[in-house]
Amino acid sequence: MSNHLPFLPFALPEIGEEEIAEVVDTLRSGWLTTGPKAKRFEVEFAAFLGDPALHCMGVNSATAGLHLALEALGIGPGDEVITTTHTFTATAEVVRYLGADTVLVDIDPDTLCIDVSAAEAAITPRTKAIIPVHFGGLAADMQSLLALAERRGLKIVEDAAHALPATSGGRVIGTLGSDITVFSFYANKTITTGEGGMVVTRDSALAERMKVMRLHGINRDAFDRFRSKAPSWYYEVIAPGFKYNLTDIAAAIGLVQLTKLQRFLERRQYLAARYHDALRSLPLILPANPSNGDVHAWHLYVIRLASVAKVTRDELIQALSERGIGTSVHYIPLHRQPYWRDRYRLAPEMFPHSDAAYQSMVSIPLFTAMTDGDQDRVIAALHEALG
Repeated sequence: MSNHLPFLPFALPEIGEEEIAEVVDTLRSGWLTTGPKAKRFEVEFAAFLGDPALHCMGVNSATAGLHLALEALGIGPGDEVITTTHTFTATAEVVRYLGADTVLVDIDPDTLCIDVSAAEAAITPRTKAIIPVHFGGLAADMQSLLALAERRGLKIVEDAAHALPATSGGRVIGTLGSDITVFSFYANKTITTGEGGMVVTRDSALAERMKVMRLHGINRDAFDRFRSKAPSWYYEVIAPGFKYNLTDIAAAIGLVQLTKLQRFLERRQYLAARYHDALRSLPLILPANPSNGDVHAWHLYVIRLASVAKVTRDELIQALSERGIGTSVHYIPLHRQPYWRDRYRLAPEMFPHSDAAYQSMVSIPLFTAMTDGDQDRVIAALHEALG
């Protein structure tokens, strides 16, 4: 049966004629790298978040944004930064870029976000910051984390790669009391620029440092240098910076995607609700809903096999694959990855919740261009494999 149906990918960006036209306009303008559209994207992103006090800086990836954030906060050799083992390696590797140590902790078994009590237990005199990861579109317990950081004098950098436009305590992620928030616009995220990210902070000094470091440690923004009427050749390098700027071609896509974000969110919420209804009779643990009327971004829809299920996670992935349905696993936890395991002598029993989740979890297709019929295929395949 499935042989006659096209392969259904796990994720697919929704790019329309408007994005294509905006990119073509950029190509015709002659301004391909960081310029007026990157600037406009930053302004419109801040407007979307709805807080005029925010500084928004476009970067070429969320990984770059996390690196800039920790560098601006002065993280360096001898320091420790706490994050969750249940994340992509980017969250943790940026700590190592700066010569600091990454301290991994377990997750809350319901939300799959960082366990705040585990984070608190991991604090030492060397701890300087915590990087919570908003998993799958669900915000971590930010109220508790911000209170913990306040109490212990720590910085908070939110890894919000999955979290646009989630809320926590009724406020949009990016507008909370943390020091810096980093969003991703990778191809499978809730909006995309192909590759790219946005760094958000209220702190002007941090913003200034990240702007300088984003482009080779130069004290004048590239856009300002090249649009100025004054002689533009002169600049000063005031730090050994990086090459992390967002191009105008990427920003052009982002400008249009941002106008569609509310529609994209509504579609994701609709698809998630349909999955909830159709899968609740199966031997599965379905994703947690947000508490207190908060918004879940539904970047991912992650199911976990219940202990009574008759198939293993790998058998389920195989069964879906045979029916032409793509899946993924978020994530192979860092404590199982050779670099992190060996460097910090980590073992699965140190992270029971993350490890149990890993062995039972599958991310099933959820993207805005999915039709109801596409979703019905996934639902039918799951009922066949698990019924």
